[in-house]
Amino acid sequence: MPKIAPFQQYTSQYDEWFRKNRLAYEAELRAIKSLAPTDGYSMEVGVGTGRFAFPLGVKIGVDPSSKMIKIAQKRGINVVLGVAEKLPFVNSKFDYVFMVTTVCFLDDISDAFKEVYRVVKKGGYLIIGLLDRNSFLGRTYLKGKNKNVFYKESTFYTVDEVIEIMKQAGFDNFEFRQTIFQNPSKITENEPVKSGYGEGLFAVIRGRKKLV
Repeated sequence: MPKIAPFQQYTSQYDEWFRKNRLAYEAELRAIKSLAPTDGYSMEVGVGTGRFAFPLGVKIGVDPSSKMIKIAQKRGINVVLGVAEKLPFVNSKFDYVFMVTTVCFLDDISDAFKEVYRVVKKGGYLIIGLLDRNSFLGRTYLKGKNKNVFYKESTFYTVDEVIEIMKQAGFDNFEFRQTIFQNPSKITENEPVKSGYGEGLFAVIRGRKKLV
C-alpha cells in the first residue's frame, strides 16, 4: 500500500519545509536542472504539491495523495491519482520522467522503474533526486528517521543501489550531480552543485532508456 498517511495528515507541514529551507530547496532544483533536458514532454512521479514540477516546467504528474494533488493543481500541474508501480499512461509517451524524493516511499522500486521505462520513449530519460544513504548527512538522517513523520516508514537507498535497479529495468548512460553538504537548516548561502555522488545529501541520477 502506498505510504500516503503522513502526506494526507501533514500536507501543509510538508509544503512549508521548502519555504523554511529555501536555500536547500534551491540547491536541489539547481542540481536537477543541471541534468534536465531543455525541451520535450515530461512527467513527474510522486509529484506531491508540485514544488519541483512547477519550477521545472513539468505539466503532468502522478501522486497517491489527494491532499497533495490539490495543492499541485493550484500550481498548474495536471495530476492523476495513481502510484508509481502502475502508471496510468500508454507506452513511450514521455521524453523524460522525474522522481524527486520519491524512491524512498515506493512499495516496489523495481516495478516502479520498469513502469517508467515503459512510458518513456527510446532515448528518453529517468531523472531521480534522492537522499543518499551513503552520504554523511544521509547516515545522520537514517539514525533519526523514526522521529520524522514523513521518513519513519521510508527506505533510504544508496546511489549505487538505485543505479543497479535502474540497470535491471533497462536504463544506461548514467550521469550524476550532488548537493547539500551541510544540515539544510544551517545553510546561509548557495550550496554548490558538484558532479558525482557520495558526499552530498541530495543526489541526482539521470539514466537513459536504451535506444535498442
